[in-house]
Amino acid sequence: MRAVTNEEQGGPYAGGSSASDADALGEEPRGQVASEANAADEVGRGPGEPGASEANAADAAGIETGEPGASEANAPGERTLGGKRRKKDVVMTSGPIWKNLLAFAFPLMIGNLFQQLYNTVDAVVVGNFVGKEALAAVGTSDSLINTIIGFFAGMSTGAGVVISQYYGAQDEKRVSDAVHTTIAFTLILCAAATVVALALVPTLLRFMGVPSDVMPQSRTYLRIYFMGVTGLMLYNMGSGILRAVGDSIRPLYFLIFSALMNVALDLLFVVALGWGVAGVAWATILTQGMSAALVLATLIREKGMFRLVPRRIRIHRFMLGRIVQIGLPSAVQMAVTSFSNIFVQSYINAFGSAAMAGWSSYAKIDKVLILPIQSVSLASTTFTGQNLGADDLVRVRKGPKVGVGICFVVAALIAAPTIVFADRLVGLFSSDAQVVAMGTFFVRLALPFYFALCVNQVYMGFLRGIGNTRAPMVFMMFCFIVARQAYLFVVSRVTTDITWTALGYPFGWILCTLCILVYIRTVDLKKYRLRR
Repeated sequence: MRAVTNEEQGGPYAGGSSASDADALGEEPRGQVASEANAADEVGRGPGEPGASEANAADAAGIETGEPGASEANAPGERTLGGKRRKKDVVMTSGPIWKNLLAFAFPLMIGNLFQQLYNTVDAVVVGNFVGKEALAAVGTSDSLINTIIGFFAGMSTGAGVVISQYYGAQDEKRVSDAVHTTIAFTLILCAAATVVALALVPTLLRFMGVPSDVMPQSRTYLRIYFMGVTGLMLYNMGSGILRAVGDSIRPLYFLIFSALMNVALDLLFVVALGWGVAGVAWATILTQGMSAALVLATLIREKGMFRLVPRRIRIHRFMLGRIVQIGLPSAVQMAVTSFSNIFVQSYINAFGSAAMAGWSSYAKIDKVLILPIQSVSLASTTFTGQNLGADDLVRVRKGPKVGVGICFVVAALIAAPTIVFADRLVGLFSSDAQVVAMGTFFVRLALPFYFALCVNQVYMGFLRGIGNTRAPMVFMMFCFIVARQAYLFVVSRVTTDITWTALGYPFGWILCTLCILVYIRTVDLKKYRLRR
């Protein structure tokens, strides 16, 4: 399931509405921004860049995603909804910092692993039972799919902020209006996205330079996928509603269920029935539909103010305006960044199907290897928010340094064996010698640059934790889109060596790290203290 969460964070208040919205409810805008930052991270990521899986990381950890002041909810003396702290909450305002971060980050790994299991199984099955062209077709489709998912992720963030605000204020009518508007708006967007995507599939694949031997299977996969995109979007929006009111457990259960069902259906449709790349596409949309049904059934059966009543599903203009005002800037930014990866993919596509399949294999491996860095980054956001809420600036300053240290150690422990056994890992996706060679090359080339990701991701998590979502957005938009595209444009015209093309992603990571390290010296934490 391609359900959306860390990268390309524009922040839900990129349009400038946060302070006024929060003040209207007597809430602290900084805490709100910090809590929502986790949900809106980059979806259309490149390999090695935290991406679509983090939306579910919040589920796994019990983050009060979207709940006003969620990052600060556990700070001493602060209120939690209902006056009680839930057992699943992790208190980070006391005790060893490294223990706080690891205790929070580890559960994130669980949700992320199931998310990556969902995405990786498709590639493993088609790579081993269909062929390298099918593996390339599935891999090259990610950028297109993530563009649409990115847009919906941003709008989901806006809906979550609005619902969480009114839920925190115990405004039952407006919570209900927001829930029903969210579902109605989702259905409208799904219809539009399905029509547009299906119409543009052939054009976009040609634009990406997909080779003729891969084109038919890419077209088949995407057409089936986009026919069932409504299930995915309803799952994401419905899960966002549950997370906004503090329920992070049931969305995680639904994700685990859908991941396991996807594995079973992949094997049935591809291995047993021989449906090829169409089989994994059908498995995906069917399991997405099941997840959407589970989420909607949960909301319909609820007794609280966020209960979904089908006959009340309609657009409330005021509520839609608020959702769009908060969510649209993030949605556009995430979709644009995702779309930019289509250009990156086009440079890889120019080297043929073996390079495409090898790149796809590397990307799937990378998404698993990057999980500890993603998880510590999210932990850094919440750690920073809680300790800033407790007004412990000394602890706030120490947090990201400890987080980077943890990431360095974990990255080294992961990188060493992966580099040694890279060929075997890539071999899980394909037995084709050319694909294995290309995938192994990509893995071994990228891993030494993970140190840059450790720094920029943890410090961007830190910035989001203090409520500064604009700086991460600017840095990622510039480094991962503008500068990276300029780099690829230049190297593609001065050399035909694929090494320099593959270094496009590490180039963006290193540039982003340098920008962050320079910027972080200018940050005055006193400006971000909560109003008392």
